[in-house]
Amino acid sequence: MKGMFEYLKKNVQVYIIIVPAIIYFFIFNYLPMLGLSLAFQDYKFSKGMFLSPWIGFRYFEAFFNYFNFWNIIKNTLVISFYKLILFFPIPIVFAIMLNEIRNKFFKQVLQTIFYMPYFISWVVAITIFQQFLSIDGIINQIRASFGYEAIYYMNDPFYFYPIMFISYVWKVTGWSAIIYLAAISGIDPELFEAAKVDGAGKLIQIWHITIPSLVPIAAVLFILSLSSLLHAGWEHVYLLRTPGNMNVSDILDTYVIQTGFSNGQIGYATAVSLFQSVIGLIFVIISNAIIKRKSEVSVF
Repeated sequence: MKGMFEYLKKNVQVYIIIVPAIIYFFIFNYLPMLGLSLAFQDYKFSKGMFLSPWIGFRYFEAFFNYFNFWNIIKNTLVISFYKLILFFPIPIVFAIMLNEIRNKFFKQVLQTIFYMPYFISWVVAITIFQQFLSIDGIINQIRASFGYEAIYYMNDPFYFYPIMFISYVWKVTGWSAIIYLAAISGIDPELFEAAKVDGAGKLIQIWHITIPSLVPIAAVLFILSLSSLLHAGWEHVYLLRTPGNMNVSDILDTYVIQTGFSNGQIGYATAVSLFQSVIGLIFVIISNAIIKRKSEVSVF
């Protein structure tokens, strides 16, 4: 015990520095967890969280018996597949390509161009796509000039997933590539020099040096991303929803917003959100165990 106090006294300045971060996470990440109890209560605004009656797993039973349950789950998993699996290698490839550019000015210009969309809100981003893809948008004007009929892309369920994926790639790729660029910059330059001496070209160096060096950080990010398996991004999808594509764009996130805020069913929405988080946690634990068994990389 004496040794612990001596250690704390010796490093008191370090702990003082992290106190604001601890307070922040406690207030905004841990205290809100008390609200999870609403998933098991018949929440009444007049009685509050502590006096509302307990109803057990009634909300979960109602959700599992919801007529559109499987369609919502399917849509959520499909969109998550696009965002977590198909998108995953794109920032890695972009970071590698960007790292190979030797012209510093051109590299900085490209970085700025690809980072910029991330700082644009989804409202603005989807509005830009609507201007291109609406009935009187640029794409349909080009089609009309060749004698083709206009297509309402935003209302057609066939085009929903491509539009969703392209808009996501455009907005997020640059920002997601930053951590891989940082990892690449940390690779020992002597490895590349030794590879050059042995006659290895650029592709061989990327395949045998760059990519293996990125595997640990990529594995950790992939494990963490699985926590969002059932969180497909409500704002992005919500803004793309139209009456025509509702059958493929109705996901758990939009369902939570609809039931919780539009219908005022706070407890029911909390139960659905808790279901999302629990499934995400299970997938993180399973994927972490599998990857840890196959390699030395793990989150915990």
